[in-house]
Amino acid sequence: MNSDPTPHRAVRPQRTAPVAPVSGATPPARRSLLRAALTGTAALGAGLAIGAEPAAAAPHLATPRKRPTTAEEALRELSAGNRRWRTFRQQHPDQSPAVRQALTTSQHPFALILGCIDSRVPPELVFDQGLGDLMTIRSAGQVLDEAVLGSLAYGVLELGIPLLMVVGHQSCGAVKATVQADGSGEKLPAHIQYLADQISPAIDHSKDGDARIDATIDANIRLIRSRLAAEPDLAAKVDSGALSIVGARYELTSQRVHRIS
Repeated sequence: MNSDPTPHRAVRPQRTAPVAPVSGATPPARRSLLRAALTGTAALGAGLAIGAEPAAAAPHLATPRKRPTTAEEALRELSAGNRRWRTFRQQHPDQSPAVRQALTTSQHPFALILGCIDSRVPPELVFDQGLGDLMTIRSAGQVLDEAVLGSLAYGVLELGIPLLMVVGHQSCGAVKATVQADGSGEKLPAHIQYLADQISPAIDHSKDGDARIDATIDANIRLIRSRLAAEPDLAAKVDSGALSIVGARYELTSQRVHRIS
């Protein structure tokens, strides 16, 4: 018999109510993610670069390769790069973190390319080159004006680039428009007519139809090359052996670049 006048009641375990997170507190899982992210960011330095990735994801640090210093060496490198391009064996050189860092203080491109604006003929891809390798100036039909000439002169006179290559290409739209307008007598829109006026001296009237367009592409390359070679500052560099000016053509069907003499 129980002498306690208070009847026994079964003791139920107390249920602990979930504690609401403190405002601003970060759950453990998120803290781990943030810690990892901050660790990666810290490895990049105090500044946060747009598009930066954690240091652990950085590719292998390749040292900058030796760049050509003469026109002959530059031509060999461009030829080798185009061979890699057209055989689908691109190396995508000079894009490593080490090269990018080295290029923050100086640049030493080994070739100066005057090409067309055509989206199918980007010089860095066609020649399988990377950052700091090529200085490229592009205008429709490789047309020369003061801005183009000044840019070319800068590459030669200020940076000492030994090779200037004029690169035309198969199925050039600017040349085609010029040839067709010449045949029809039609005037093109104002700024496009300027391009046609510059290209028209190269029109090969000895041929007809598509053959005329194709021949004019080659003739335009030769004309631009001769105009550049006649520029006094560039001519002086050619005479001294410090510069070579060559013409070349890119074939869309084969992806091959070949010299135009």
